Amino acid sequence: MQKDLRKTKAVFFDVDDTLYDHLWPFQKAVEAVLGPNDAFPYEEAYHRMRYYSDTLSADYGGAGTMEGSPAMEVMRRDRFRFAFRDFDVALTEEEAEAMQAAYIACQYSLEPYPGVRELMERLLAEGKVVGLITNGPAEHQRNKIRALGMDGLIPADHRFISAAVGWDKPDPRIFAHANEVTGTEASSSVYIGDSWRNDVVGALAAGWHVIWFNHREVEPESEGAPTEVARSYAELARLLVGED
Repeated sequence: MQKDLRKTKAVFFDVDDTLYDHLWPFQKAVEAVLGPNDAFPYEEAYHRMRYYSDTLSADYGGAGTMEGSPAMEVMRRDRFRFAFRDFDVALTEEEAEAMQAAYIACQYSLEPYPGVRELMERLLAEGKVVGLITNGPAEHQRNKIRALGMDGLIPADHRFISAAVGWDKPDPRIFAHANEVTGTEASSSVYIGDSWRNDVVGALAAGWHVIWFNHREVEPESEGAPTEVARSYAELARLLVGED
């Protein structure tokens, strides 16, 4: 029997590609360096870039270890080089660095997906604890949260950034830490995220309910099952507040 998620006490959201279209800055950055190409599989390349971002970050010890170190810039450069290599495109180090710079610049002009703010406001009005759990360098993620207009909606002590707290998703300790700080319980917490390997796997391991925000309609990467799957904020609203 499926859990009625409307009865849960806390709802936490991922940031990248959950609150906004993360593909947009990626495609803009690629086009800035290589030029527009209607035949290029931008979305597939985006998924490979995120895969290498996750694996390289883990190899270097996570966002907290890398922040402010040369390893961060190496990871950011190589995730583009490795991703494009998978599509038989050989980027020079200079091209990859230029692509990373354009990618970062785009991420401070962000718009949330339609329905994000309305859903959060409804959850807060119902007395839910609402927060964010995101991987990445602390100041970089804070800048994105500000660009999305979330800093005036989500209290600072309900925003958990991996580099600041010391654990990267899918480590279940970052979810347990969010519970401890906010005075919530895993059994009454819901996590919403787009990444199977970081969001679904991590939150399930922490004993949370999980809504996989699979708006790109990708396949699961391993065994296990989220509590629910949603492909839009209208679907998320139906699951969390019962709106049609």
